[in-house]
Amino acid sequence: MTVYPIKILFFLVLFPVAFFWLRRAWRIGVRRDFSEVALRKGEPPPDAARWAPYELALNLVAGGVLVGVIVSVLMGWLAYQDWVAIAGSTLWMKIFLSFALARHAHGVGLGRGRNGSPPA
Repeated sequence: MTVYPIKILFFLVLFPVAFFWLRRAWRIGVRRDFSEVALRKGEPPPDAARWAPYELALNLVAGGVLVGVIVSVLMGWLAYQDWVAIAGSTLWMKIFLSFALARHAHGVGLGRGRNGSPPA
């Protein structure tokens, strides 16, 4: 089996990922919609507007890098190992940084007791 179909698949996956990240940046920056800022268990933090600039920058930079990779691959400016390294690093860094931002924005809580009340 050749690796060629996997190369094509990974390249095609960059399109929707870049689109969703740039759309998220658009919603935060232009529409001022903070419902997708620093999500933890599907919920934004109580002060989502405070964390919006960080989420905006993260989505904008990551989406912009992926668009740059897409354009560079289509123009033939990057070899396979180069664009895979850039795109893969961008994907993982975005995931890790979004996770860290969400945890930081929601704060460190002690959790809930068994019956839903705060622990004693």
